[in-house]
Amino acid sequence: MLPMIEMTTDILALLVATGFCAGFVDSIAGGGGLISLPILISVGLPPQLALGTNKLQSSFGTLFAAYNYIKKGVIDVKTAAPAVVFTFLGAAIGSWAVQQMDAAFIRHLIPVMLLLVLAYMIFSKNPGDMDRSARMPAFVFALVFGLALGFYDGFFGPGTGSFWTAALIVLLGHNMTRAAGFTRIVNLTSNVVALGGFILGGNVMWSAGLCMAAGQIVGARVGSGLAIKNGARFIRPVFITVVLLTIVRLIYVNYAHLIFSS
Repeated sequence: MLPMIEMTTDILALLVATGFCAGFVDSIAGGGGLISLPILISVGLPPQLALGTNKLQSSFGTLFAAYNYIKKGVIDVKTAAPAVVFTFLGAAIGSWAVQQMDAAFIRHLIPVMLLLVLAYMIFSKNPGDMDRSARMPAFVFALVFGLALGFYDGFFGPGTGSFWTAALIVLLGHNMTRAAGFTRIVNLTSNVVALGGFILGGNVMWSAGLCMAAGQIVGARVGSGLAIKNGARFIRPVFITVVLLTIVRLIYVNYAHLIFSS
């Protein structure tokens, strides 16, 4: 049974504003859940319901951001099709697996992996400023990263967009704008798969999710438009900030009880 939460005018305004901010950030660099998920929990949703509702609202933002990148010709859907298929499979397996096993190990591993991504983006010379030669075949990339990151997003989630963007820049030679557009398409795939699982489990509050979705759509449109217009010089600092905040949040969630109990 869903908890009874009174949707006052203040809460509705907060959810719409949160959706806008999350959609804006997510359409550029991923990590919108850093904004939206804590707010959903703060208004009284239990964790599983907050996760499902968050997937609902973020799916709308990712959809409109992906559409904007495709419409502006930043990314061709045909080039992303293999990655979409393998991401779908990976996310389906991951969303099933997370209900069967302990996710503790992967939670501890991800901050370390994100630190490597952050170090690369900070210390590499102009990463993602322009297209470069690919270091592996596109289909192999789609197979490996579609299954791996699709599984991860269905299994756990935080940092998925950061991993996709970094992998596309390093291994496929995409510039940062193309990488951001490609990332929105595959993120949409894994979001929808995970959302389906939460709906089947009855863990979506539609009133809150659709309210946030209204803000998400506008934020995603504005954010993706700015990313397309300004390219790497705009995306890169946002991307680095989001990765850093994701690392801080994951370290806090995983280790705060050890720090404060010592």
